[in-house]
Amino acid sequence: MSNLDLRPAPTVCGGRQDVTARPVRELLAAKQVPLGESTMVRRLLPNLGRRMVGAWCFIDHYGPDDIAQEPGMQVPPHPHMGLQTVSWLHDGEVLHRDSVGSLQTVRPGELGLMTSGRAIAHSEESPREHARLLHGAQLWVALPDGDRHVAPMWEHHAELPRVTGGGGLRATVVLGELDGAASPGTTFTPLMGADIALAAGTDTRLPVRPDFEYAALTMSGEAEVDGVRLAPGSLLYLGCGRAELPLRADVDSAFMLLGGEPFEEKIVMWWNFIGRSHDEISQAREDWSSGSRFGEVHGYDGAPLPAPELPPVPLKPRGRTR
Repeated sequence: MSNLDLRPAPTVCGGRQDVTARPVRELLAAKQVPLGESTMVRRLLPNLGRRMVGAWCFIDHYGPDDIAQEPGMQVPPHPHMGLQTVSWLHDGEVLHRDSVGSLQTVRPGELGLMTSGRAIAHSEESPREHARLLHGAQLWVALPDGDRHVAPMWEHHAELPRVTGGGGLRATVVLGELDGAASPGTTFTPLMGADIALAAGTDTRLPVRPDFEYAALTMSGEAEVDGVRLAPGSLLYLGCGRAELPLRADVDSAFMLLGGEPFEEKIVMWWNFIGRSHDEISQAREDWSSGSRFGEVHGYDGAPLPAPELPPVPLKPRGRTR
């Protein structure tokens, strides 16, 4: 997945000093952003009010879109460094290609996990013959300093563990661990991500970790999370300090619960790169533009994305919150 903004703002985030160390209910508004040739997404993180949830640092929600007569998602080859990308679908398919030779179609309920490490490039597209609907989320996880230069790799997990609870709760553990069930996906910091379905009439409580901060991304329906009713495409930041999370639903609903230990390090995020300084980001842009370091993506019918221009001023630290 890519940030296709032609004027991406450099942002420094991370660090524990601005983490809300108590339970809160902070509803964050989405920004409409074009992705590729024909897909619009709701960008929920980074946000003017918040830039990270644990190591989660980028969240796009898209669909459900009727693409029966459309090409669907078409994101040309582009670079990443210092992060992991998470592809998660409720409807449709996304064909992933990358510069380490991966070619994989990701389908609903399957985890597509790409660790960029020091450098990787990839493309994403709806297959030529595709389903009518496209609906999902694209997310990034920041890599800690000790692991951000690892060799790039791609993981595809078609089978993921599930958790069931009283009152109509069913959860798929996408990353990390939830209620004793652990995803096979590779993680580098303490974090979790789960897709939670609530049947109409559900009224239950989900055990969570008090030392994690959490946020809920509504995918469909109108789930009520800790007393807050959420429309699809909204993000509710929950802070830390909970041992359990109250959940209700009057209609069939689904949301992603994202959490993790507050990320200690300050990171610089610009375009599709995560680094630690302006010079590091500048070098990554130069390497992509010159065709070095990130490798080639073979098989995509189109040219790679050109890198946007860097801002004329050095990066300005802003912290985790506004």
